[in-house]
Amino acid sequence: MTSSGTNTAGLMGSAAWELLLPAASAPTRARGRALQAALREAIRSGRLTPGTRLPSSRDLAADLGVSRGLVTEAYEQLTAEGYLRSGRGAGTWVGDAVRAARPGARDLAPRSPGTRADFVPGTPDLSLFPRAAWAAAQRAVLAELPHHDLGYPDPRGLPRLRTALAGLLARRRGVVADPERIVVVSGVAQASALVGSVLHARGMRSIGVEDPGSPQHDGLYAAAGLGAVPLPLDEDGLALGPLRASGVRAVVSTPAHQYPTGIAYSARRRAELLGWARSVDGLVLEDDYDGDFRYDRAPVGALQGLDPERVAYMGSVSKSLAPGLRLGWLLVPAALTEEIVERKRTMDLGHPSLDQALFAHFLERGDYDRQLRRCQRAYRERRDALVAALAEHFPETRVSGIAAGLHAIAELPERFGPQEDFLKRVADAGIAVRPLSACTHARTGDGGVRLVLGYAHLPPARIRAGVRLMAEALGG
Repeated sequence: MTSSGTNTAGLMGSAAWELLLPAASAPTRARGRALQAALREAIRSGRLTPGTRLPSSRDLAADLGVSRGLVTEAYEQLTAEGYLRSGRGAGTWVGDAVRAARPGARDLAPRSPGTRADFVPGTPDLSLFPRAAWAAAQRAVLAELPHHDLGYPDPRGLPRLRTALAGLLARRRGVVADPERIVVVSGVAQASALVGSVLHARGMRSIGVEDPGSPQHDGLYAAAGLGAVPLPLDEDGLALGPLRASGVRAVVSTPAHQYPTGIAYSARRRAELLGWARSVDGLVLEDDYDGDFRYDRAPVGALQGLDPERVAYMGSVSKSLAPGLRLGWLLVPAALTEEIVERKRTMDLGHPSLDQALFAHFLERGDYDRQLRRCQRAYRERRDALVAALAEHFPETRVSGIAAGLHAIAELPERFGPQEDFLKRVADAGIAVRPLSACTHARTGDGGVRLVLGYAHLPPARIRAGVRLMAEALGG
């Protein structure tokens, strides 16, 4: 490189200089943009540090074999953007405003890395995702979708999808489903956030949650400005005495298959819960997270069907298709519909219309019903495998809850306690489990081992092997 009396040691022979070389061989029309992009990358990455003096435009053009005007234009553009600074007769320097970007992108998706056996609940078997049928639906939708459907959608969702969902929910879950009151959302988390924010705007500051219950509820409703009030359960569902005494006017419930205890609310408790909601002018938020999966009988219908004006019904495809689709639904009482829809509009202007049209097509063709039947067969087999493996390797273990869903509660015999020692030993063996105590605000000091074991994402052979590994870790 020609120096012309200037100190360009910060660039000459450096890795940053090598970044500029491909720009010189770019197509003529793209050469200027390529040079600008290469200079930005060298500065952002820290290879060209603040205070580094760059070669003159004449010298850099000669070394790269490009026109001087192209280099001058690149210097002027990056000076305008703040990457470079220059002064008349003082040369061109890397500016002080830029800080080196952190390299790479971290993956914060929830996982259990490095485990030999993973029984953490909440994830379906993603290998069951119907790739061929989904791809066929995507091709069909892309071919038939009207151009105007690619614009901003109705914040409630495409009428076609809301109509298909109304039919599905009425048929499979006994819901009173008016398409005008269905809002397509990105999963139960967004549905909860929408309802929570509207309740907060109406003056509520607290909401009841089942205890034990989902560990995510506290943070989810806190973000909407509501404090989560833990409410105990009995054998029939939410205990009515503590609910009445709490003073809350809204409560989150999983009546078809309570998470994590696995019980189904009794008919009497369902009626009592709705009676409470009417008496306080309140609301029940029904999370029907795995209501389609019952293995010993037909699923119990949704609570919402008994009183559509006192229940906001939430569901998604996270357990039936894949959580990564971020696709769900919210069916709201008439008194809340307008506020919920407006909140959805301001939150994201509506769910992606192409995804909605695709799922509507999937529903209309019966592909979703076939997928539910496929999952139900697989998950029933896996639950049976878990129960049998526990009976073999941990005799006298009590598996509680109805035969449904994607997890089971296992209460191990006392000889495997205390729980703290048990959890340490299985973790050291590379086995991931979730204790029931992680799902409750109540203090549990009896030392017993109670686990929430997820099985849906594991083939039967891995379930059997994982339980065997757990027994071996405990000296069994």
